Amino acid sequence: MTDRTRPAGSGAVLGWMLLSAVAPGAAHLRAGWRRTGLALLTGYALLLLGVLWLVLTADGDLFGALLTSGARMTAVTVGAALLGLGWFALIIHSFLVLRPGRLPQRGQFLTGMAAGLLSVAVVLPFGLVTQAVWVGNRTIDSVFNRSTEPLAGERKPVNPWASRTRVNILLLGGDADDNRTGVRTDSMNVASIDVKTGNTVLLSLPRNLEDVRFPPGSPMARRFPDGFRLPRDGAGGRSDLLNSVWEYADAHPELFGGRKGQGAQVLMDTIGYTLGLKIDWYALVNMWGFARLIDAIGGITITVEQDVVFGKYNEGLVKAGTRKLKGADAMWYARSRTYSDDFTRMRRQRCVMGALLQQADPATVLTRFNGIALAARELVRTDIPRDMLQHLVPLALKVKNAKVTSVQFVPPLINTGYPDWTKIRAVTAKAIKDSVTPKPSVASAAPSPKTSATSTATPKPSDAASPKGITDGCGGL
Repeated sequence: MTDRTRPAGSGAVLGWMLLSAVAPGAAHLRAGWRRTGLALLTGYALLLLGVLWLVLTADGDLFGALLTSGARMTAVTVGAALLGLGWFALIIHSFLVLRPGRLPQRGQFLTGMAAGLLSVAVVLPFGLVTQAVWVGNRTIDSVFNRSTEPLAGERKPVNPWASRTRVNILLLGGDADDNRTGVRTDSMNVASIDVKTGNTVLLSLPRNLEDVRFPPGSPMARRFPDGFRLPRDGAGGRSDLLNSVWEYADAHPELFGGRKGQGAQVLMDTIGYTLGLKIDWYALVNMWGFARLIDAIGGITITVEQDVVFGKYNEGLVKAGTRKLKGADAMWYARSRTYSDDFTRMRRQRCVMGALLQQADPATVLTRFNGIALAARELVRTDIPRDMLQHLVPLALKVKNAKVTSVQFVPPLINTGYPDWTKIRAVTAKAIKDSVTPKPSVASAAPSPKTSATSTATPKPSDAASPKGITDGCGGL
């Protein structure tokens, strides 16, 4: 091809290369490569239109479908890598068609250096996308169960929510430690989610709930027909509270015909029976892994109502005031029982969860994705199958913008030493009903009368606590 254009100077070469980085084909048109330049510009315009269409139409269904399939995420990784290499080659070729060899030696050196730096710069965004998708795919594989396969002749439902109104997920905080055997679930919450609106009720059960009842006919119910009771240990402590159910089931496989690792399912069935709900899945969070997740998003802003003391010798302190807390301080704020009690701690845990839900916005997640993904790999254990992400991701996006209320089964609503199981189920049912058909909120629940553990009377509406927003009582949140 004959170049009929006038040779470009150093400044012009640099300018046309920069323009080619954002408008591929511009340098080729300048150099007389009209067909090539027009083809590149046309392809680029089509690519921009495709990206614009994707941005305008992308929703939770699209992201869910992407996360469900490892093959799709691999295809995105390969596509981003190839596109990055193509852009790299484009900058180099744009530089060459401008004939930098006609420039003085100094001009050749400067433009050559600029071309090299620019070609590397345009590759970086594609490299970041490639890395993020690759890390994300590995993280999802390590956290979620393998996708469930239908039996021969069966088909997976297109919409698993078609025949149901709610999804119930058990959210657990485990206090894992190298010196501790088994799993102790010190934080237990059930997120009951309306599949149409995303409105969620967070039902919090205290770790020290006594006399726990198990589903009739279950192995645990046969072992403990009158409730979960064990002899006190040598120091007078109890190992038969709600937070010990998982650990006890794991330690006694003989109850389940020798099958090991039944703790998660037993706790799901137990809490489901307690609340009168069917628990679909669980997610266990390592509390100190949770601290790493908070660090990964850059910390969370919390209003600390009063100084929170922590540490074996009370040497730690989270000072009162509104500030951004790092992961370790946020966890001590949520977990410390020094000069406090389990119920105050439950409220602080709810405040941390609410702050994380509000402050982990999509922009933060995207910009800190790698750190969040790496933290999640050490953080979460769940029985949710990967193929359900196609349906759970859109639901999670609904929850992000929906109403989230909470009920805590603590005194005076519930006596943890002598729980009224019928009342717990009635309060749960009312909270869920209110989340579907909102009523004027009540500032706080009235103290409930004392009831026995064996009471079967249906509680009056006034006995049931009104659901509260997840960040109610959390200072400035």
